[in-house]
Amino acid sequence: MGRITDTVKVLLIINVIFFLGSQFVEVTYQYFSLWFPYSENFRVWQVFTHMFMHADVLHIFFNMFMLYMFGSHLENILGKNKLLILYFSAGLGSMILHLGVLYLDFWPGYDAMLSNGMSIEDVNTFLKTSSYPTSIAQFVSEDALYNTYTANRNPMLGASGAVFGLLAGFMILFPNLELMVFPIPIPVKAKYLIGGYFLLNVYSAITGHSIIGPSNTAYWAHIGGALIGFIMMYYWKKNSFNNKRWN
Repeated sequence: MGRITDTVKVLLIINVIFFLGSQFVEVTYQYFSLWFPYSENFRVWQVFTHMFMHADVLHIFFNMFMLYMFGSHLENILGKNKLLILYFSAGLGSMILHLGVLYLDFWPGYDAMLSNGMSIEDVNTFLKTSSYPTSIAQFVSEDALYNTYTANRNPMLGASGAVFGLLAGFMILFPNLELMVFPIPIPVKAKYLIGGYFLLNVYSAITGHSIIGPSNTAYWAHIGGALIGFIMMYYWKKNSFNNKRWN
């Protein structure tokens, strides 16, 4: 473990402040987590603030540990500005893919309700309370209704997408660097360790079976962040490392 770099230190502090605040003021989860755009809880600033919200101690500990371990190494290579661009771009890419997948779950039921006689007011009531006219059940399946309701009611929060971008970037820069990760007793090259972790997330996202993390983990968000981190770092490494490091 090396010294915590300045930018990583600031990101750690901001995340901890948000987490401590959320433990004392519960309404912060409503205002700062990212809600589906159709939700009455959605606010524009949540596009950024959700990256600093965490559900519990284990959630923030894991993300901040990864930020410390890999972010400081990357800042030493990239400099402050490029690290922040990578971090927040991965976080935004994570959000976009997550919301895109949610929309695919949300839209069929939403469209079917409107197409089969429910008014927009009735649909909005359903999105808030899950209550709907019994007559609509013959036109819209329970699965479609459930998917629409849950997509709208479950917020996204956490720095995981941004951190996955850092992991992917680290793997591109140091693919053969050997890492020791508990409880694995032998060193494993970064490309295998991080690549394997990414594939586990792909498996869980596609199948719905959670191997690492709770069942409500936003696996598509992890994948989105990793893809952005991979693309950006691959481009930078290929085109920009002939010059001096960025500041």
